[in-house]
Amino acid sequence: MTCVEPDDLPAYDDLPRAPRGGRSAWGLFGPEDSVGLLGLQTPDRVAAAARLVRSGEVYSLNAPVTVPEPPLFRRGAVTHTLITWEGRDSFDDKLDNFYPQASSQWDSLAHVGYGADQFYNGATADDVTAGSRNTIDRWAARGIAGRGVLIDVDAVLGGAGTGFDPASPRSVTVAELDAARAAAGVEWQPGDVLLLYTGFLGWHVRQDADVRAALAGRGALRNVGLAHDEDMARYLWNAHVSAVVADNPSVEVWPVDPGEAAFPFGFLHRMLIGQFGMALGELWWLEDLALSCRRDGRYEVFLTAAPLNVPGGIGSPANALAFK
Repeated sequence: MTCVEPDDLPAYDDLPRAPRGGRSAWGLFGPEDSVGLLGLQTPDRVAAAARLVRSGEVYSLNAPVTVPEPPLFRRGAVTHTLITWEGRDSFDDKLDNFYPQASSQWDSLAHVGYGADQFYNGATADDVTAGSRNTIDRWAARGIAGRGVLIDVDAVLGGAGTGFDPASPRSVTVAELDAARAAAGVEWQPGDVLLLYTGFLGWHVRQDADVRAALAGRGALRNVGLAHDEDMARYLWNAHVSAVVADNPSVEVWPVDPGEAAFPFGFLHRMLIGQFGMALGELWWLEDLALSCRRDGRYEVFLTAAPLNVPGGIGSPANALAFK
């Protein structure tokens, strides 16, 4: 495929077919690209997004590193140790057993491939383990900044805990996702970050310990999220968003269907990360921002994020802020 400019992306159905289903964006930004669709956040688009700031309100989109508690996906709980010195006139601290993707986090393009040894843009598992392709330091070196759009599917579905159960495998359809976009009064622009507010994380932190513990059990997790189908992949590609981040554990509905018959859409990460080079983020704290958007009717924000610069890293805390 010929390398294209960020303003000249083809439609989904004009992309080449991927070998086992779906469409492929490999090579679209050059054969060595390890940044993916975050490359759509050009200087002009970043500057335009910065002009969205009116009130100067700042919203942290980061849950505490101890949330969710207990951790999901068999990740370990972080241990924070306070260090003091003789004389007790200063402190230091350290984190042990720190999983960068256990709380509000980014998935790098090395997190999930289209298939075995088939990571975004043709990178191999050896490339990932060597830290030479697709790892989190590529995003850390450039930073993440642009327009964020809060998509309030919680409101469209009737509200977590009332209209639907966020801890159920409820699929959000393309029609529902676009209805939330229309309710926000926005049109997609290339490079946008889609902030998917499902209500899951706010619901989760308010549950009793036994409920939270049950969800952390092996194979027990269920959550609302984006539907596993080609229509969803097509919609997200044609919107030309650079990233989708959510307040749920998986962006997509969980559990996934990894079976051959459902490949590749049964696990949407395979398409979004592995073929599109789309940044995904999960377990972001979006509740405060969503409530603000409902109050003032403004669903677009200036979004910044600074992934940890870990050479060869696979994920990172979100380190994200939204400015209104």
